[in-house]
Amino acid sequence: MMRGYSLEQDLRLLINNPKYSDIEILCEDNKKLYGCRAILAARSEVFDGLLYNGMKETYKNQISFPKINSSIMEIILEYTYTGSIKEEYLTKNNTIEAFYAADYFQLSDLQDLILKTVKNANFSKNLAPELLSIVSEKMTLAEDSILLNSLVESVASMSLNEIEFGRLSIAGLKCLLSYTYKKEKLFATPEYEVFRYSAILAAKEVSNDVHKILMKKLPTLKQLENTNLIKTEDKFTYHLKVAKKLEPLVRFIDLNQIKGEILIEIIEPLEIVPFEIILSNYRHRVLSNDMCSTGIRGNPYVLDESTCGSNLIIEDNGKVVKSNAHIQQCVRAKMMIENKGIFEWDVIIEEDSRYSWIGVCASKNFDYETWAGSQPTGWILGSDGRCCNFRKSKDDYCPAFGNGARVTVHLDMDKKTCAFTVNGTRYSNVSFWNNLPSKVYPVLSLCHPGQLRIQPHQKK
Repeated sequence: MMRGYSLEQDLRLLINNPKYSDIEILCEDNKKLYGCRAILAARSEVFDGLLYNGMKETYKNQISFPKINSSIMEIILEYTYTGSIKEEYLTKNNTIEAFYAADYFQLSDLQDLILKTVKNANFSKNLAPELLSIVSEKMTLAEDSILLNSLVESVASMSLNEIEFGRLSIAGLKCLLSYTYKKEKLFATPEYEVFRYSAILAAKEVSNDVHKILMKKLPTLKQLENTNLIKTEDKFTYHLKVAKKLEPLVRFIDLNQIKGEILIEIIEPLEIVPFEIILSNYRHRVLSNDMCSTGIRGNPYVLDESTCGSNLIIEDNGKVVKSNAHIQQCVRAKMMIENKGIFEWDVIIEEDSRYSWIGVCASKNFDYETWAGSQPTGWILGSDGRCCNFRKSKDDYCPAFGNGARVTVHLDMDKKTCAFTVNGTRYSNVSFWNNLPSKVYPVLSLCHPGQLRIQPHQKK
C-alpha cells in the first residue's frame, strides 16, 4: 500500500523496525524488540517516566523488562503505535499477561479492548474456561477484579455440560462457584448439573477409571427425564478419594436447589458429600418447607442485551428494561427454560407504557423489533388484562393494571401451560396456551415511557 493514505498502516511500518527506532527493549526471554522513544513516551506515562526521567535510562539505548515476555511486549507495541490490536493476537497463553501488562503501562483503553474481546461470544466459548483456570491458579486477584468478573460472567453464561472436562480446572471451577454462590448473578447450569460436573471433575483428578465409573452413576438431567430414577445398589468404593478432591467445591454447591429425590437416591449413596452437609440440607427443607426452588443458583431471569429491540435500554445488571421510542419492542431473558418443573418469576411495572406485556417466547422466528403478541412464537399478558398469541386473544383474563403492579408468571413445563398472579390474585391457566414449546424464554414487550423490572419470584 502506498504511504500517506492510512495513518494506522503507516505507523504499523514502524513497529519493531530497527531502521526507525532509537531504543532497544530487552524482554524476559532475552529477545530484543525495537521502539521509538518519542512515540512510546507520548502514548504511555510509564514509558515517558522511564525514558525521559533524567536518569541513566534517558541516555542509554536499551531498556529492560525482565518480567514481560516479548510476545506480550509485541502486543503493547502494536497498540501503542496503532491504537488497536487484532483479535487473533490474543490467545489462551497471552491474554491474561497482556491485560496486566496494559495495566502496568497505564493503557486503560487496551485493557478495555481486551475485556471486550473476552466478552465476545466466540472468544468466550473457545477460551473463557481456560483463562479462568489460569487466573485462578496463577494469580491472586481481588473479588472486584474487572478481568476476573468478566471471565466468571462469561463461563457462568455457558452450560457446564458444554465445557469438556480438562478445560476448567478444580481451581477455576472453585472460583466460578464461589463468586456466584447465593448471589443474584446469571448462571446457566442447573444446580444438579453443577454437582455432577464438580464430582466427575474431582473423580478425573483421582483417575480416568474412577471418572468413567462416576459418569455412569451420575446421569444428566436430560437422561433422568427419559428414565426412571433408580437408586444404585452397588457401593462406590472410591468415595473417600473423590470426596477429598471434591472438598474445595462442595461448600459452594447449593444442595437446596436439587430435587429431594435426586439427593436421596443418587447423591447421598455415593458418600462423597459429608453427611453433616446432607443432614443440614434435610433440616433446612423440613424447617423452611421451601419446595419451589428454580433448580438454578443466582438470578436466572437476567435480560439479554443481544436479544433486545433497538430502542430498549437494559439497566441495573440486566434487571430493568426501559423504552425510548413509541413503538412496541421486546427483550428476552438470557436463560432458556427447558427442564421439567414449575418456574416462577416476578415482573414489576415501574412505569407503564400504553401497554406493558409479560410472558414467554420461543427463539425461532421471533422478532424483537415488534410486538410479541402479534407473533406465533410469543405468548403474553398485557396491562389491559388481555392474553395474546398471534391471531388469538382473551380480552378479559384479568382486570387492567398499571404503575406499581407486580405480576408473577407461573410456567408449568410439565403440562406446557402458563398462568399469572397480578397484585396477589392468582388467575387460571390461559386456556388457549395449552401446548407451549419445550424450550422458551421469559419475554417483556413495551414502548415509551415504559420501564419494567424482572426478578425471581419473591414469596410473601
